[in-house]
Amino acid sequence: MKRLAAFLLAGTLACGTANAQVRPPITSVSHLSVYASDAAKAEHFYVHDLGAVKRTDPENAQGTRYYFSPTQFIEVLPLPASAGLNRADHFAFNTADAEGMRRYLASKKIAVPKAVTKGADGSQWFQVKDPEGVTVEFVQATPAAVATNPLFPHIIHVGAIIKDRALQDGFYRDILGFKPYWFGGMKEDAPPSWVSQQVPDGTDWLEYMIPTNPALNQAQMGVLNHFALGVPNMQAAYTKLWNDDRLQGQVDR
Repeated sequence: MKRLAAFLLAGTLACGTANAQVRPPITSVSHLSVYASDAAKAEHFYVHDLGAVKRTDPENAQGTRYYFSPTQFIEVLPLPASAGLNRADHFAFNTADAEGMRRYLASKKIAVPKAVTKGADGSQWFQVKDPEGVTVEFVQATPAAVATNPLFPHIIHVGAIIKDRALQDGFYRDILGFKPYWFGGMKEDAPPSWVSQQVPDGTDWLEYMIPTNPALNQAQMGVLNHFALGVPNMQAAYTKLWNDDRLQGQVDR
């Protein structure tokens, strides 16, 4: 009887383990989605200044994507009347399995949609809200038929305004598995203003932007909600942008 009881217990534990949801890999930043009041100026910045490739947006027919590589882009959406001061719509991470991620988050009591959305390009995605109400998207990407930008080939991180670091850590670190990467601030004796959390299965990161003054204007929000491009040659990138700026100044005159 003792051997039989032990066998049954072991079988029960194995079954429970098999039914547990496993988090799929989160490998990199996918994109930052922003609002623009002037589509022409946005296109000039992303295409002319940064060399991104303009493509249609499988996720939103009103949007435009500006690709830096086959799986990383900036999504530009028309400015809605209800936007207020904020010009960021959402940020997104690439995952190997969008449906698996949806089931995993549901198992952690995170509100998820009933199904992933499937794009005409074969990609899949869904959105959730983090503890402070920021929209986060997970994308199982179908690489676009674009070349990687030689000067600005990689979005290395996205920054997002947060208020409560511990609250956000409960989602990004405890549930999603993001890893502590770096933190700092303007003053050594003050709490950190910037806290970087690296994706669990890659090198990109999310940067918490923790303002000391909660009354931010639009320009300040635009600085804190941001994306960063990693460059292989800083001198070449700087020279290109410097020359473009000088040329634009001559045209304006």
